[in-house]
Amino acid sequence: MQLALKIEVGSLQGAREGVPRLLELLKKHQIPASFFFSLGKDQSGKRLFNAQFRRTPLAHYHFKSLLYGTLWPAPHLGEQCADIVRQVRDAGFELGIASYQPFLWQQKIKTASAAWTKQQMQLAVQEFTRILGEAPQAHSAAGGQMNRHAYRLTQQLGFNYAADSRGTHAFIPTWDAEIFNCPQLPTTLPTLDQFIGHDGITVENAASNFLKLTANPPQQGHIFTAHAELEGGQWLAVFEQLLLGWQSQAYQLCTLNDYNLALKGRLQRQEVNH
Repeated sequence: MQLALKIEVGSLQGAREGVPRLLELLKKHQIPASFFFSLGKDQSGKRLFNAQFRRTPLAHYHFKSLLYGTLWPAPHLGEQCADIVRQVRDAGFELGIASYQPFLWQQKIKTASAAWTKQQMQLAVQEFTRILGEAPQAHSAAGGQMNRHAYRLTQQLGFNYAADSRGTHAFIPTWDAEIFNCPQLPTTLPTLDQFIGHDGITVENAASNFLKLTANPPQQGHIFTAHAELEGGQWLAVFEQLLLGWQSQAYQLCTLNDYNLALKGRLQRQEVNH
């Protein structure tokens, strides 16, 4: 049974500090994973003023990070973290694009025009291609938020798959009977920031309680989403406990591309919520 690992990198802090720690951990245990980079401006500071973003404890972010995009200029991730992106590629891990500017995407995508949506996705593709010399093959939308134009673009831009949603199983998305022939691989498990701090879950007991959720694997296995700022920061030890626990539960830890290939030709169509 497979469990695919998706790691989202959406800030300068996550790229510069979290990614190297995660690479060291994954290489130590010889575990594959898929990294998705945001490559536009880091506007981490705007989470201070938006309840949607405040679910992640602010203690995980450096003071300077919490000023980016507000009282401090927003650093451009593609320009300042190109070496980190190449380091992940050179270490043999799969790479894809996350939303170009995650905060802006989540603020506008539900009502955004086709032109705006296309511009944002093309900017991410162009920056990825500039850094690595090849186009990305996978997409992950910030917050799992999409619109009809974005779903259509996952097909038009030639992605092998997209991981833009939450759900229980992979599927071929449809919207009012329009079919988008790009498989959706939804995150099937809670993220740690949704888990820790709720219902008596602490950092100390998080791994043991989380592993209860994966004790009985569903038919398609699972997809877990980690964040470079969290699992690559203060929750690194919790993430390591999860990795070892999943191996003990006999999961085959894999990339999203491997997960997608294992399901190829067996996915059903499913209408997306809108």
